[in-house]
Amino acid sequence: MSTQDFQSNRDNFCYRHPDRQSFVLCQRCLRTICPECQTPGAVGVICPECLRDQQKAQSPAQKKAERRWSRPRAVSASSGRPIVTYSLIGITLFIYLLQLIPGFGPLVQDALSFAPPYLYPAWFGVFEPWRLITVLFVHGGIWHVALNMLALWMLGRSLEPLLGRGRFLTLYLLSGLGGSVAVVFLGFSTSVVGASGAIYGLFGALLVIGRHIGANIRGIVLVLGINLVISFLPLLTGGGIAVSWQAHVGGLLVGLLVAFIFTRTRAVRQRGLQIGLLVAVGVGLVALLFVPAIFPAVVL
Repeated sequence: MSTQDFQSNRDNFCYRHPDRQSFVLCQRCLRTICPECQTPGAVGVICPECLRDQQKAQSPAQKKAERRWSRPRAVSASSGRPIVTYSLIGITLFIYLLQLIPGFGPLVQDALSFAPPYLYPAWFGVFEPWRLITVLFVHGGIWHVALNMLALWMLGRSLEPLLGRGRFLTLYLLSGLGGSVAVVFLGFSTSVVGASGAIYGLFGALLVIGRHIGANIRGIVLVLGINLVISFLPLLTGGGIAVSWQAHVGGLLVGLLVAFIFTRTRAVRQRGLQIGLLVAVGVGLVALLFVPAIFPAVVL
């Protein structure tokens, strides 16, 4: 590599540092660059001049997202596959298969479904608070579980790598709890099944986080709007398939709140504050369940 032809060919040396031999080309201008001048790009590397041109061509939304998400943050992306999403889907489908067993399936649904009276032993003689969460894993039919799990798969693949596994699971469970609490206040005589409350929480979180990073959220708004209209159709028409719009609204509101906390406490130094706020949301939801016991007229 020291022949006269090689030494005289400037393409074998960095264009910014002519004394530095290199064989790496900028992916945009195809000029030779040394390790000091290389910036990793989507494919290969780019030189400093092309990097500046690329940054100048960025839209305001892209610049805003880069500024926000290049800071140290507590909302950190996790590498690898969305394990929590797949686990939730697997558990839900396993329970649904149990529901299909003749003679045993109805027992599973009766044991996991949720109805507000299960929380007030003074009135109804039974206290089974775990149903606030187990309701997320039991469904009323093949289309019910299929559509919910499809939505979980689509939303989870985007949110879990962005939030991290622990935060994603927290979002899912708090949103599901929020849906159950809403059923207590808005449909006390209603018995519900399904993960729809948690799914709507994921929709709300994607809306807030997408808006925060400067992404185009019009598609999310459209899909969420259509789903909300479908949720209220039975209420407006007085018939059709029974849909727990109460759980949808409760899950959505809690998902919006949790996502807002995530976006405002992203710095590493705010990790304690983030955990404290999330605990406060959970405690607040549980505290709301005491209101009907003190003021029965609220729900009865």
